[in-house]
Amino acid sequence: MLAGIALSGQKMKIEEWKQRNLRAKYYAHFDKRLSVDHAWGYISNPDKVARHGFFPFIHYVQSFRKYNTKTGVKDKKRELCYASHMDRYIYSYYGYMLNEKYNERVRKDGISDSAVAYRTDLGENNIHFAKKTFQFIRENKDCHIIVGDFTHFFDKLDHRYLKRQMCSLLACESLPADYYAVFKNITRYATWDLKSLLQINRLKDTKKGIKALNRKETVLTGEQFKQNKKACVVSHKESFGIPQGSPISAVLSNIYMLEFDNAMRRFTEQHSGLYMRYSDDFIVVIPDYPEQQFADNLKWIQEIVLKTEGLELQEEKTQVYQYSNGELSNISVEYLSGVKDGSDLLNYLGFTFDGKLVTIRDKTLSKYHYRMYRKADYIVKCGGRTKNGRRISNKELYRLYSKKGARSGKGNFITYVQNAERIFTDDPIARGTSNHMQKIRARLKMMPPF
Repeated sequence: MLAGIALSGQKMKIEEWKQRNLRAKYYAHFDKRLSVDHAWGYISNPDKVARHGFFPFIHYVQSFRKYNTKTGVKDKKRELCYASHMDRYIYSYYGYMLNEKYNERVRKDGISDSAVAYRTDLGENNIHFAKKTFQFIRENKDCHIIVGDFTHFFDKLDHRYLKRQMCSLLACESLPADYYAVFKNITRYATWDLKSLLQINRLKDTKKGIKALNRKETVLTGEQFKQNKKACVVSHKESFGIPQGSPISAVLSNIYMLEFDNAMRRFTEQHSGLYMRYSDDFIVVIPDYPEQQFADNLKWIQEIVLKTEGLELQEEKTQVYQYSNGELSNISVEYLSGVKDGSDLLNYLGFTFDGKLVTIRDKTLSKYHYRMYRKADYIVKCGGRTKNGRRISNKELYRLYSKKGARSGKGNFITYVQNAERIFTDDPIARGTSNHMQKIRARLKMMPPF
């Protein structure tokens, strides 16, 4: 009877996964679009997956601007890849199955509330995790805090180590043929650059050109694929790194960190502390110890990072704080080499803690205001009209950056602020956004009258 109930529950979860992946994605790739119902008989057959020929990922560089109150606007780039339609269903389905196993494992190991990124079973988000962390610090009154960040996390994951962790999770000595096929093609993957696909199709590398490419049934005909494959396909030959942007990358990164998370959790529990990791960011809180003993604790953490294949601390983002009776002090220079005096503000998961109050991080607010003003300034610059003389509506500006948009049901940054206010009930979370409507209207008043 219990087995029947478990099987029924598993089927229900699979149906939920299928519902989330019901529609074919809009983009064009090397294969044709198809729905999850059409793909299901194939991706749920281990023999077919084991023999499946994976297409190259389409690779592109995402360029975006980051705004900082101190350094201003900086151009940033991120290397991303996206899979063909059938490949995406395979990666997503196997990612789902691995995630189910992972959730069971971390609950069994007692670390479910330590590794919190990309989880589907916690029913919480970064706001809840930040709340728990800051609450733990407040309740301890006297403690040391270590905040760390791993350098190029996804790009440095060691393939052999990842395979060992997958075998450990699946309780097997070697990966089953279908899982091995997925592992092999996410580690020894190939890419085809989006720019070359646009060139072959005689399209410009613009938003308009990319839209035109995505309207096609496939990005290349079968003949074009054969003719250009040798010159355009780039194989990933390194023994480390997985592509960012695939449906399985997130869960693989969590599986990779199983031993590390277990060791960190056991260590902090021995010291009545807290350990939490969100992807490549982690925080450790250890109740107050004599200076030398804390130095030994910090050294232990640094050593376990070094012992874990592929992990490397990003020095400039690793910070040490001391919290005592509501006062927070950055003491990184006392314990870390090669760091400068840092701010006495603790930033974690998009929030800032000054020892007394929690607010939304200045960097996050700056990004919100920068984008809001850029949108408003564009409308003003155009005189409120398009090149064809049509009036530009302000609705999109308000939908994206105001409480009007928060009420629309689609959500925006103000929705996020309102959610944070409901969780951080005693902190001035709305600081910096409470008068956003006045700011938008003032910016638009700069527009000449019609």
